[in-house]
Amino acid sequence: QVQLVESGGGLVQAGGSLSLSCAASGSIFGIGVMGWYRQAPGKQRELVATITRGGITNYAVFVKGRSTISFDNAKNAVYLQMNSLKPEDTAVYYCYIRGSANSYWGQGTQVTVSS
Repeated sequence: QVQLVESGGGLVQAGGSLSLSCAASGSIFGIGVMGWYRQAPGKQRELVATITRGGITNYAVFVKGRSTISFDNAKNAVYLQMNSLKPEDTAVYYCYIRGSANSYWGQGTQVTVSS
């Protein structure tokens, strides 16, 4: 069973930066889309950014211009660099990888931005 393992979350002051990483424990066949979602307390999970195998990116309006999503195909890993963080970015961040047969979610990593 493939697992996604996230790292890089933590506590940061407003205006700071964090880099999130997500690596798959095994091979995922036919990766089509990779992405990051987030869920704040009392809110629904929402898309942050996605990237296709071909490198096409999509960002939510609230992170556009402040974040960069990338991936390493050889490592089955996806990354999210977040800059100019705001208190409203506080949430649990989940990575997501969609393969041809299955989709996978990470366990989540907490990002807390203090004002």
